[in-house]
Amino acid sequence: MATTVSDDSDDAARFRAARIGLTRLLVRDVRRLRRLILPSRLRESVPDWLTAMNQVVAQYSQTSAALAAEFYDAQREAAGVPGPFTVPLEDPPPEEQTTASLRWATKDLWPREPEAATPAQLEPLEARLKQAEKKAEQVAQKLVADTGRGTVRAAVRQDRQATAWARSAARGACAFCKMLAVRGAVYAQDTADFRAHDGCHCGVIPVFRGQRFELSPHAREWERLYREFAEGHSGDQLRLFRLALAEHDSNPLPGSN
Repeated sequence: MATTVSDDSDDAARFRAARIGLTRLLVRDVRRLRRLILPSRLRESVPDWLTAMNQVVAQYSQTSAALAAEFYDAQREAAGVPGPFTVPLEDPPPEEQTTASLRWATKDLWPREPEAATPAQLEPLEARLKQAEKKAEQVAQKLVADTGRGTVRAAVRQDRQATAWARSAARGACAFCKMLAVRGAVYAQDTADFRAHDGCHCGVIPVFRGQRFELSPHAREWERLYREFAEGHSGDQLRLFRLALAEHDSNPLPGSN
């Protein structure tokens, strides 16, 4: 008889709490580094900030990968599958990827001629600094979270006892994440893609041989809303699903993941 695994298990809840706790510490350190950006010396100080941010992202990415490996081991043990397996830890993002993402986050800091500037670039410098800080926090969070998610997906690909993975979204996740989560364990063992946005806290649930994935009660409710209000409306599913969630979902929307 097949055992069941869910996005609402105790292990999944602990892993989600650990990821959120890690994000809080990450954001704390990112905000501390904001002092390295000197408004009067942007061109000289931003490179120092980029260097420090790369170090912080790499450090937290290593922790994210380790937490993901612990979660995978716990899930594997709970499934009772035979044979040893060592989870391959995902490397931190390459420095060029982190730098490019952070340059995007800070692109509105630089002065532009009024006729060539975007509305954001016409804001006072202090406002632009605050927006850049917020974007940098979200960019760093995604890079760190992706390392953990990549660790679980890589383990699923390499573990002969794993068959698939499912996406786990928290109750306060956005409509996009909820729409993908209700698909369940449709992501085959060799599926590499994981669509995530900045600030996304979705997780990856491995499924092993002899297991059946079961949506949590709140995810089943999202599935019902999707089927009733959005399914079959090609090209418009997300908008309709977002409207259905806003009217019928008992959890906050858009909210935090």
